[in-house]
Amino acid sequence: INATGVVLHTNLGRALVSPLAIERLQAVAAAYSNLELDLATKERGSRYSHVEALLRRLTGAEDALVVNNNAAAVLLALETLAHGREVVVSRGELIEIGGEFRIPDIMVRSGAVLREIGTTNRTHLRDYADAIGPSTALLLKVHTSNYRVVGFTAEVSSRELVELGRERGIPVMEDLGSGSLVDLRPWGFPYEPTVPEAVAAGLDLVCFSGDKLLGGPQAGIVVGRHAVVGRLKKNPWNRALRIDKFTIAALEATLYAYESGAALETIPTLRLLTEPLAAVRGRAKGLLRRLTPACRERLGARVVDDRAQVGGGALPTVELPTAGLVVGRDAQAAMRLDARLREGDPPVIGRIVDDQLLLDCRTVLASQIGGLAKALEALQ
Repeated sequence: INATGVVLHTNLGRALVSPLAIERLQAVAAAYSNLELDLATKERGSRYSHVEALLRRLTGAEDALVVNNNAAAVLLALETLAHGREVVVSRGELIEIGGEFRIPDIMVRSGAVLREIGTTNRTHLRDYADAIGPSTALLLKVHTSNYRVVGFTAEVSSRELVELGRERGIPVMEDLGSGSLVDLRPWGFPYEPTVPEAVAAGLDLVCFSGDKLLGGPQAGIVVGRHAVVGRLKKNPWNRALRIDKFTIAALEATLYAYESGAALETIPTLRLLTEPLAAVRGRAKGLLRRLTPACRERLGARVVDDRAQVGGGALPTVELPTAGLVVGRDAQAAMRLDARLREGDPPVIGRIVDDQLLLDCRTVLASQIGGLAKALEALQ
């Protein structure tokens, strides 16, 4: 039970998939499927056909490819387009994400040569233009989805970079990282570039994760111009990085939810991110009501408001209003209760706040409230 309040908790598996995705997973696990069979011709087909058309329609891109994670997507793109040649990227976008994944390290593995430009806080279009030479293979923009540089800053927009690339005959790629298909500003989130916006800017390639803001299975999704995506498809590395039938089934179901307009209601990640505070607080109060008076007294349990996080390297400045149950009357008691709950079945993962254990109900599902109450009642 994720009671940390971190919706896309990397260590707890990131995105929860939709009921339809679970249904599709069960179906392809229990029986044969047309993974690579063209039912019309009875000939061998492409496993990517199940999601390509959906991705084209949802993003506006000419073509699409899916590999097993976004790091693989970046690696495949760099190896295909820039092996032995230079890739121009701003110093302010040389990111590191969890697990010590660094853009410069991926470039080394891909055989590309990093050409850093600008400074940490300011990069201008002229910096890109001045760096282009005979060895330049790619202009790379990396969305800093897990941190923000604020203050005296300057960056080049995707559209400006595309115009420069067209003028100089250099392809332009953007790594959007967490990547979202919908604009979350109506629910109080700050502006975050969406995948359709990036495609509309004219980028040759856009890559993003499937198991972050999209709310699907782990996958690295690449969309863009047909001629460029086609080169990635022909790279032998694509076979080594390809997705299996389970990923395809879950991703297809997730994308169907977006196309049908049911994403906010059926994709758990979006629902947890956009759920009103009143609903979260209602779950916390419901949890408290399930505890016996003796248990409440023993644990010092009470409902409090707090702030939760998106997680998964997405929207780093966003704090979600949340509510939960605090237990433990002092730091020592909180640590003891935390350890006991982690040893349970199922394990309960909370967080220590102000010397108390907070069980954040933004990430506790309604179906888990009863189990969490039993776990608390069992504590001595």
